[in-house]
Amino acid sequence: MSHRKSPFVVGLAAAALLGLTSMAQAAPATWTIDPNHSNVSFTIRHFFSKVTGSFQKYSGKIVYDPANVAASSATAEIDAASIYTANEKRDGHLRSPDFFDVEKFPKLTFQSTKVTSQGDKLIIEGNLTMHGITKPVTLEGAVLGANADRAGFEASGKVDRKEFGIIWNRTVDQGGAMLGDDVTISIAVEANSEAAEAKRAEMMKKAAAGKSEAAK
Repeated sequence: MSHRKSPFVVGLAAAALLGLTSMAQAAPATWTIDPNHSNVSFTIRHFFSKVTGSFQKYSGKIVYDPANVAASSATAEIDAASIYTANEKRDGHLRSPDFFDVEKFPKLTFQSTKVTSQGDKLIIEGNLTMHGITKPVTLEGAVLGANADRAGFEASGKVDRKEFGIIWNRTVDQGGAMLGDDVTISIAVEANSEAAEAKRAEMMKKAAAGKSEAAK
């Protein structure tokens, strides 16, 4: 008796395998933001042009479930003192009580409350705490791609700085204000999977142990 499987049986087995693979790929995953390959920037009007700055220190996690986007979430924490606009004097002013008042309010935080999809886009609603004030904000985001170790995300939105108590401005001679109220936020993220983070932590632990042994 022949033990050869019919093309029909082989086809069913292949279909089942593909189905299981798709389910595995669609499973929810937790990603840790890699600050070395990410960027958190902002843009604000200054007189008639725009000035862009960024934050250099931040952390966060993203939970993304492609099969159930509503189960996705995002959290982030930003070091306010890490603000950078390529101008030392301006950066110092931004850290002062006129703006972020970083000694009193050292952190900015974001916690999503709802994630929905609109075609290829993600609508991320959440609470942003800045300058000691928490307000709801909405970001428009997207998943740029992923493999077993890394994923790419982006998001952008706009906030009114005055709603967060950052009201400093200066009237110009011709009328009007030196600074705009609306701040555009742009976020580009490369994030590591939990497995990749665990591997990186183990490598760092071994490296530290090696240095300790060498110092003896």
